[in-house]
Amino acid sequence: MDINLLTEAEAATLRSEIAASDSIIMCCHQNADGDALGSCLAMAEYVRQQGKDPVVVVPDMYPDFLQWLPNSDKVVRCDKHKETVELMLKTADLVFCLDFNTYSRTGEEMSKMLEASPAKKILIDHHPNPDIDTVLSISYPELSSTCEVVFRVIWQLGGFELMTRKCAVPIYCGMMTDTGGFTFNSTRPEIYFIISQLLTKRINKDKIYRNVYNNYSEWRMRLTGFVLYEKLRVFPEYHAAYYTLTREEQKRFHFIKGDAEGLVNMPLQIKGTKLSISLREDSEKDNLIWVSLRSVDEFSCTEVAQQYFNGGGHLNASGGRLYCSMEEAEKIVYQAIIHFEKELK
Repeated sequence: MDINLLTEAEAATLRSEIAASDSIIMCCHQNADGDALGSCLAMAEYVRQQGKDPVVVVPDMYPDFLQWLPNSDKVVRCDKHKETVELMLKTADLVFCLDFNTYSRTGEEMSKMLEASPAKKILIDHHPNPDIDTVLSISYPELSSTCEVVFRVIWQLGGFELMTRKCAVPIYCGMMTDTGGFTFNSTRPEIYFIISQLLTKRINKDKIYRNVYNNYSEWRMRLTGFVLYEKLRVFPEYHAAYYTLTREEQKRFHFIKGDAEGLVNMPLQIKGTKLSISLREDSEKDNLIWVSLRSVDEFSCTEVAQQYFNGGGHLNASGGRLYCSMEEAEKIVYQAIIHFEKELK
């Protein structure tokens, strides 16, 4: 099966830039998920196989259920080591921008450092409309995940034979998490060819699943019950649902980053539901609401995110933010549902 993505010129550029660079940084978006962190760790491991010593830099804390990934203990957080990261970006030769399409997605502080960095930049991503000045952009929005793109790139560069488990595990994890355990955006045969190849590296896909999805605290379980019983609002006539999670409620259930992961998918289990929206107050900033959207089939939650929530993403999985109170955010959700009434029905 042909899974190559790059032209010969692009492959040559990628090889030469890695070979010519001494200081190489892998970075991803704020609130890193499995695909963001996985693609960074995997690409770093590949570059390490080329005799380099890359550093993975993330804007802030990532979920506890990803902290088992190989080499995740070596990741440098910008929010904890701002001066160190700033110096690294100032002196880097090459920066890989993985799983984000615009500087702003790395957060207010890191985006400024990244944009000001004199390093050459290479983008590897699957979000539409990339807006970063690069020497090479490898952007494929139609693919399942950035980790899928990373695998294809490594494969094309001839890196598969030497691929280690430390590279294969984060690739599988990123593909798995960005498709909801291969339940959406995952019908192409190339995905399963890639999985078959990763399995030859002796990864334990069942254990990877358990490490991600069966690794929550007791309080996360109680939070799930609370949200589904008391906070979920369902609109069967519009085939939509949403729920809210306030700062006080997060404190009540000892919320830590990652505890809301996957909750927004659960209302889609209700028969006929096409759109699910989550509204979560930021734990520190007032009037900042984080929005997650999920949909099924051909209903585009990306359009909803773009028009109503200052966001974007993919056909069936998107995100955004609102700068208002929770009460106002709920009104906006209802307006969005009414606006897309025809498409939802």
